Amino acid sequence: MQVVVYSQLLKEKDIPYVQSLFDALHDHGINTFVYTPYLETLEGKIHFSRDVGSFESFLDFSVKKIDYVITLGGDGTILSAVTLVRDSGVPIMGINLGRLGFLASIEKTKIKEAVKALFQGKYRISERTLLGLSCNFPLFEKFPYALNDFTLLKRDTSSMITMHAYVNGAYLNTYYADGIIVSTPTGSTGYSLSCGGPIVFPDSGNFVITPVAPHNLTVRPIVISDDSVITFEVEGRTENFLCTLDSRFETVTSQHRLAISKSDFKIRVVALENRDFLHTIREKLSWGIDSRNG
Repeated sequence: MQVVVYSQLLKEKDIPYVQSLFDALHDHGINTFVYTPYLETLEGKIHFSRDVGSFESFLDFSVKKIDYVITLGGDGTILSAVTLVRDSGVPIMGINLGRLGFLASIEKTKIKEAVKALFQGKYRISERTLLGLSCNFPLFEKFPYALNDFTLLKRDTSSMITMHAYVNGAYLNTYYADGIIVSTPTGSTGYSLSCGGPIVFPDSGNFVITPVAPHNLTVRPIVISDDSVITFEVEGRTENFLCTLDSRFETVTSQHRLAISKSDFKIRVVALENRDFLHTIREKLSWGIDSRNG
């Protein structure tokens, strides 16, 4: 078995947990590669019991036979790792060193248990839909996809913006708001949720359109089939607007015509056998707990 360990940074408080991961991988005889920028931050701080290799980019998947990518961080780390994994089909196992962790649902205290389960094949694979962005001008050329969400947002002004939305070519609505979010089911527990959007189960086959601070209070989030193509035209008092795919962003203008549709590949996420989506949202959102008796 061969794995890639991916993270964006090493915090001092996380060193014991990172060390625990590499020790567990060594104990099970798992060949380990480390994302090169992260490997450089580990030098002198993590002891490797056996040699680890360096993993540079998506192209390495075609050279090295990688079975899993293990991320260390929060959900943002997984979103970043998706730009590395792309359509390789390699499953991602997220270890949560952050806060909420809807995607990176494996607690840092369960690292040894998680590695053992991975080695023994005692896990489930959850397939997550991505959305893809098309435009009449080049945007996000390296990877025009998002696991969580696409957004259009105002910038450089306090004035709201106007967004004309169409579904499969038919006029849906004109949104007067600070912005708009199109989220996948995976992204429904992210920015969309904080703006009043619904929680959607990962395999429900939907997109959620959620306005950000809409001027008209009768405009509510809506759920549509992910077989739909959603297009936007944007205008406002300024020439530039912010367009994002997960944590990546670019600037667009009123000349851009933006189309969102389901990608033709999915991201595979490793879940331990004793955890599912219901368990995660109950735990992360403290459902079922009577705080009056706390």
